[in-house]
Amino acid sequence: MKAFREAVEARDSAAVEALLADDVVFISPVAFTPYRGRPITAAILRGVLRVFEDFRYTREITGDRDHVLIFEATVNGKAITGCDILRLNDDGLIGEFMVMVRPLSAAQALAEAMAAQFDQIKSES
Repeated sequence: MKAFREAVEARDSAAVEALLADDVVFISPVAFTPYRGRPITAAILRGVLRVFEDFRYTREITGDRDHVLIFEATVNGKAITGCDILRLNDDGLIGEFMVMVRPLSAAQALAEAMAAQFDQIKSES
């Protein structure tokens, strides 16, 4: 999804939020329960932009409604590789957003960094 990739690469959180459906479901790589709704998902994504360093997309796999964007970044000195799996709804907005990351040590660093952000994320949502 070109608009999403460009918004993320520009670190334009307002443009990212505009692409989310009101009822978007965000499936975190480090939390068991999905997050539901645009406000919390947008706040989580702003938190991610704060904790990822040297973020870049390296590949994109596109379909009609499903898009996979492979990324690399650093979190607290740990190299992380992951993918954003996006499913668009009937209106062309992101209705489901799943993130997968590896390796385990980087996922743990991400979990710790996001936990430190969570009070701000809750207040922003």
